[in-house]
Amino acid sequence: MTLIKSISGIRGTIGGKAGDGLTPVDIVKFTAAFGSWVVQKTNNKRIVLGRDARISGEMVNNLVVGTLQGLGIEVIDLGLSTTPTVEIAVPDENAGGGIILTASHNPKQWNALKLLNDKGEFISDTDGIEVLELAESANFEFAEVDKIGKVVQNDTYLQKHIDKVLALPLVDVEAIKNADFKVVIDCVNSTGGIFIPALLKALGVTRVTELYCTPDGHFPHNPEPLPENLTAISKEVQKQNADLGIVVDPDVDRLCFVNEDGSMFGEEYTLVAVADYVLKNTPGNTVSNLSSTRALRDVTEKSGSEYNASAVGEVNVVNKMKETNAIIGGEGNGGIIYPESHYGRDALVGIALFLTHLAKFGKSISLLRSSYPAYHISKNKITLTPEMDIDNLLKQVEEKYKNQPYSTIDGLKIEFDKTWVHLRRSNTEPIIRIYSEAENETVAESLANKIISDIKEILKLN
Repeated sequence: MTLIKSISGIRGTIGGKAGDGLTPVDIVKFTAAFGSWVVQKTNNKRIVLGRDARISGEMVNNLVVGTLQGLGIEVIDLGLSTTPTVEIAVPDENAGGGIILTASHNPKQWNALKLLNDKGEFISDTDGIEVLELAESANFEFAEVDKIGKVVQNDTYLQKHIDKVLALPLVDVEAIKNADFKVVIDCVNSTGGIFIPALLKALGVTRVTELYCTPDGHFPHNPEPLPENLTAISKEVQKQNADLGIVVDPDVDRLCFVNEDGSMFGEEYTLVAVADYVLKNTPGNTVSNLSSTRALRDVTEKSGSEYNASAVGEVNVVNKMKETNAIIGGEGNGGIIYPESHYGRDALVGIALFLTHLAKFGKSISLLRSSYPAYHISKNKITLTPEMDIDNLLKQVEEKYKNQPYSTIDGLKIEFDKTWVHLRRSNTEPIIRIYSEAENETVAESLANKIISDIKEILKLN
């Protein structure tokens, strides 16, 4: 059993002993901490709640609702929803915060409490630490019987979210409708199965083949939208002679596409393509994290704008976007953050912008993909002993490559012309993760191997 308490939320496997997994005791404890923190911070006794379709979702939802009521907080319960929908609802409902019950791309035994501030954005590092400290102190004060919070069931946000997407100036419903796309979708039997068909219908896409759109939480494959997990939609796109495939993760904040020949458009290139379309219409800065493809930088600089990199993590991307007035940003995992809508990864916004872009491009999705710089990312790791001083090890690698452009805002990233390598330590294991990118797989792999061999050499000298 696993329980991971982090500044961005509480994630764990269902069952086991309290403190070892995401048990009812842990759910109540951390919900009470967050609810108390919201009231202390904002003096606002209203929290928006939504969940993906996980098997454990109803049980977790009941515990969270009861705990928040016990604190005297009014709960706006959206029921089966998506992460971006809850993010939109928090400010719309003038709430003090939000909780999304989802373990995102993790398998079915996992669930989590994702925590939002009063802007509908993920809470900051500082806020997260305060919530965790409050949970450990268990300094909660619950409401007396006449002041127990009420629960409001609100199922209007499916339509409200879609209406907001349709209202975006760069979403051209007429162009999408005229393109008459034939589409296959894979919603991994979670809430995308409710939201994505409704969005496509609103966009005028009528020829849709649905795979795994029953929101019962029985994931038909590993829910992380990686190529090895998407063989069914790849085959179906070819079988249906479809123009493209669309894939979302269980909480609908990650998005990837399948080409008409069944090959992958590439999760890293979701943001590249959408940013390209946005930049063509509204020049401005872009942001992605240090581990994302260089192609976004290439596309941004080609348009005459400026690209910036942030530390890994949605909160960090959002902070850098605000700091640099970026018009679009996100992460290489298919996460699109479009401030014109809201500061959160949103697959619905991504689908609408991408389909507009593809419709106006007027050629196949594979030709659109081939119009972008081709890069390959290699992911490796090196396991060390628990007593190893990893920070010092990274310092020595930094010293070795001090004449190259490098960044230390999140581990160590070293650039070599159009290739790069990013070393990040794991927070939970004695591991250094090594991401490298180059114009082909062989060069990316050899760059990673060179760094691994450097590390081994440093370890011998120590």
